[in-house]
Amino acid sequence: MGKLKTNKAAKKRYGITATGKVKRTKSNRKHLFANKTKRQKKSGRIQDAYADKSCVKTIKKLLPYGN
Repeated sequence: MGKLKTNKAAKKRYGITATGKVKRTKSNRKHLFANKTKRQKKSGRIQDAYADKSCVKTIKKLLPYGN
């Protein structure tokens, strides 16, 4: 049996923890901070969040080796 390919877009957006949870980065944290309110900036300070349970199965298919 051949190797499975990792989806590169998913690899950049998600990671799988040692316990099997799917970790993601919160949105709106990369740029254009001058246009955002203080509340928007403060709410995104915690970098790690977990993916929604309804999406976990699909994400794990895209990351067969747990990248």
